[in-house]
Order: sequence, then structure tokens, then C-alpha cells
Amino acid sequence: MKPRILLLSLALMSVLFNGLQSQTKIPVWPDEIPNRIESGEKETQTNNDILWIMKIQEPELEIYLPPNRKNNGSAVMILPGGGYAGLAYDWEGTDVAKWLNSIGVAAFVLKYRVPLSESVENKEWVPLQDAQRALRTIRSRAEEFNIDPAKIGVMGFSAGGHLASTLGTHYNQKIPFMNDAIEQVSARPDFLMLIYPVISMQPDLTHQGSRNNLIGEGADQMLTDLFSNEKQVDAFTPPTFLLHAIDDDVVKVENSLAFYSTLKEHKVPVEMHVFPSGGHGFGLGTGNPSLQQWPGLMAQWLSGLWNK
Repeated sequence: MKPRILLLSLALMSVLFNGLQSQTKIPVWPDEIPNRIESGEKETQTNNDILWIMKIQEPELEIYLPPNRKNNGSAVMILPGGGYAGLAYDWEGTDVAKWLNSIGVAAFVLKYRVPLSESVENKEWVPLQDAQRALRTIRSRAEEFNIDPAKIGVMGFSAGGHLASTLGTHYNQKIPFMNDAIEQVSARPDFLMLIYPVISMQPDLTHQGSRNNLIGEGADQMLTDLFSNEKQVDAFTPPTFLLHAIDDDVVKVENSLAFYSTLKEHKVPVEMHVFPSGGHGFGLGTGNPSLQQWPGLMAQWLSGLWNK
């Protein structure tokens, strides 16, 4: 090959590669970001074995698509936890996305804003607003991502589990901002997967740090009940997979039990697995012979949703 042709080929490959790479992350709000105030605050990232992101300014979706030969058409939006103070972005996000790809599921990790930020107003609504818009964006671009718009679920860990269950029970919540085509797309997840989730804001049940950061230590009973998602379940709440450890001393297992009980009461399909040990924040259970089996249980549950 002549040197000039070789250089042109390499340049073209570089452009294509960079174009593909740039598509792995997309902004949730391409234009104006709602509920945002100028503060001079900057996003911070630290990595001490786990990538921890705080003070998020620009919400975005990181996209992980499985090979076509494995793709089963379903998709999961992943909400990492972090007490509504930050995000354990790889441990409860990108690591999980890669595992989902291995079983043929498209994955989208949401870097959502948290209320513990100087750059947000209407703090209690900011995480839900980002989550609603992100799910609508995924659904509106389903053909592009080669997924079924009726097979898009949400998976959340810890406080991310609270946000996932909030989306599953408040998907019709009107948070005024704009009236474009994407806002007309349904924000209802087709299924929920909640891993050691915060569910309730009730003082005797909640994770106090998550409650304080989201609704404030002095929140009144009306606001407390509104974000206590065991009280918001109805017959249209999506089918749910729950996972918790009994010895979780950060988020009480009773959070999952309360959600399970209310789902069952409303005849919403639900499966729950309670492990005798494991504590909190175990992610995919890597390195724990007992806990590392749980992703397989979830994969079986997912398969059962579409093969009845």
C-alpha cells in the first residue's frame, strides 16, 4: 500500500474509532439542564479501589451494548448508590453493565445529580428528574440501540435502589421543565431490580444519610410519605426483583421486606432473595462464594419475564 493511501486509511480509522468512542456517553440534557443554578462547583472523582463521583454537574448515560449475536433485545438502566451524596460508579455501575452485556442485555449507567450539591435547586426532585429523562431518552432511541422499547428496566443499588423504586412508583410525576417530544415518551420502567435498596424515608426504617440528603432531616410527614416508596405501590408498579442481606447494618433488610409485602398485596409479580450474610455494598458479590451466585438468580428471573 502506498504511504499516502496508508495514512489516509489510518486517519479514517481514527475518525471512525473516535466517533464510536464519543457515542459511548450521551448527555441526559443536551441543552439547558433543569433545576440547576450556577455555583462554581466542579465534579470530583476519586478512585480508591472504587470510582467515587461527587458534585455531578452534567448528568449523562454511559452506553454498553452487547454483541449482536448475544443481544436479546432487553435493556437495563443502572443507578449506582452512594447515599444521595455521590455515586459508586464502577462497583455498582459500569462493572454491572459489563456483566449484563455478557448475558445479552444492553446497559446504560446513569450518572445522575444528587441533592447534596450546591448546583441544584428543588433538591428532592433532581434525581428523579434525571432518571425520568434518561429512561425516556433510552426508550425514544430504542431502534438505534437495537432494543425492545417494551423491555427496558431499571436496576438500583442502595440509594440508587431508592431512586429506582421512586421511578417505578413515580414515573408519572410531573416535574415541569419542557414539553419536547422526549417528554411525551413513557418513563415507566418495564421491570425493577433493587439490590440492598433504601425504600423508605420513615425514620424507623430509612437510611438516615440518604433521607437527610434527599428530603432533609426535618422533612414533614407528607414529604416523608411521598418518598417512602412502600406507600406508593399500586397495581401498575413494574414487576420487581429484590435482593438483600439480613446482616446489612447500613440499610435494614426491612426496607426490601416492606416493598415485597406491598407489591404482593397489590398482586405485582415479585421475587425476593435474602442472604443470611453479606452486609451492605457487596456489588456483584465478587470474591464471596455465597453472594457471587446472585447475578445468576437475577438472570434467571429476567429470562422468565420474557419466556412465560
